[in-house]
Formats: sequence, structure tokens, C-alpha cells
Amino acid sequence: MDQIRKYFEKITPIGDADWELFSSKLIRQEFPKKSLLLKMGKTENYLSFIEKGIVRFYIPKDEQDVTFSFSFANEFVSGYDSFLTQKPSVYNIEAITETALWRVSYEDLQMIYAGTAVGNIIGRNASEGLYLEGLKREISLLTETAEERYLKLLTDQPKLIQEISLKYLASYIGITPQALSRIRRRIY
Repeated sequence: MDQIRKYFEKITPIGDADWELFSSKLIRQEFPKKSLLLKMGKTENYLSFIEKGIVRFYIPKDEQDVTFSFSFANEFVSGYDSFLTQKPSVYNIEAITETALWRVSYEDLQMIYAGTAVGNIIGRNASEGLYLEGLKREISLLTETAEERYLKLLTDQPKLIQEISLKYLASYIGITPQALSRIRRRIY
């Protein structure tokens, strides 16, 4: 739980009373590898902070899932569109490694927003971060080739390359695993 406070204090100082209220609403949950944190068709009820682990966001397809995002330790994770609208999700979120989360429910977060000075700053920062990551990915898919996206991953997010299976990486950059293998052969 200390890593959450440290993360927030990089954004804004948190008084002990505000932290006490916020931390009293956090629930720690552990998930085994391959478990779903959010199932398509269900409504997201949590904004979570990853203590350890890696999760992927994907749309299940008959032939091959479409992976569109990953989240790592010390990052927020949520089916945020479903969380905000309180409507069912159109995708799954899966733990691809053993994962531990600190979670706050939708109802408790609304209470924190109303009852603390720092709640809105923290909420805004989390939502802005999630938005900016999504926009960056969308622009990349529209303006870069698959090879350029892979090379960018090598420099910007080496942990993706090291810790995630090639089939998930291929889906993430919008190509088949075979096409990714050809790109990797050309590069190395």
C-alpha cells in the first residue's frame, strides 16, 4: 500500500487524514495467471493499482484474440470506460502473470472524491494517464508501420518485449505472429 501513496505523492502531497480515508477503502486481491479481472459483458466496478504482475486488455475473436493494451506493476488498470459509465465492458482484462491489485470500488471512489481535497486530483491524474496511453496507441496504429511500432516498443517499452509472449505482442502491434517473426529476423 505504501507504493500507492508514493505514486500519488509524486502528483500532489496527501495529508494523513485524506490518506487514511483513501487507504481504508482499498482492498488487496491476488489473481493467478490467466484469470480474468474483467469479463466482457460485465460492468467494471474497480479502479485498481497493480502492486505486481502484468495484465492485458483484449477482445476475444474466434480465430485469434485482439490484444490492445497492457498494464504493469505501479500502474493503474481498469476497464475505465465501463467504470465511468457503469455499463458492460466490450473487452476482457486478463492477468497474464500472477497479479496483485489494490482496488477501490466505484462507490467508494465517488465518496473519496466528495470527501477529500486530494481525491479529485488523484482521479483526474489517473484518468488523464489512461486517456493519453490510449491516444498514443491509436496514433501509432494510424501513422506507423508494424516494423516501426515494434522498433518503438524495443526502445520505449522493453519490458513488453521481455515479459510478454510473441503472440500477444503481434496482436498488440496489429500483425500475425508470423509477420512479427519476419520483422524480428530482419532486425536481429
